Amino acid sequence: MPARLLVVVIIAFVVGSFAALMLAPSGAPPLPQGKALIGGPFTLTNHEGKRVTEQDFQGKYALVVFGYTFCPDICPAELQTMANAMDELGPQAEQVTPILITIDPERDTVEQLAGYVKNFHARFVGLTGSPEDVKKAARAYRVFYAKAEDKASATDYLMDHSAFIYLMDRQGEYVTHFAYGTAPEKMAAGIAKAMADSGAR
Repeated sequence: MPARLLVVVIIAFVVGSFAALMLAPSGAPPLPQGKALIGGPFTLTNHEGKRVTEQDFQGKYALVVFGYTFCPDICPAELQTMANAMDELGPQAEQVTPILITIDPERDTVEQLAGYVKNFHARFVGLTGSPEDVKKAARAYRVFYAKAEDKASATDYLMDHSAFIYLMDRQGEYVTHFAYGTAPEKMAAGIAKAMADSGAR
């Protein structure tokens, strides 16, 4: 495993473990009525240039991933997995919005996102904004990211970031997350189960 990917996966594991601990007091199992402190208000701009908030995505499930279009490996792999999971869902995919929130707003303009997300799936939505807008969204989802500085270039750089894909329900509440490397079939099955469980309540 490449060193950079190993570091990102370790960071993602730590962030995920921290998020899991927030479900309940230390030493206690998660309470049925407890809620993970993942997700929350944000205001960003979609790949069509429209300002949107988390409320614009309520009414459907959302698959949310943080990444960036200049990512050489992890991000395109995750987006392809999400796209394949949408295909696996068949007609149920109409109830899901896959979302990429950039952690590189300096380069990921509206135009850049528009040309990128549609390479993966027609339902994909790309979101960008000011650095502060992105920081607030990432903080709401407990997402780590940082620029890996390249002293040789001010514009050619990589971003280190956690690599979870979050499933949010129709009310924008956290349901579960999928780690990097999750098979599309397993992701689709997890989404379908969440839909079935919701319908049973």
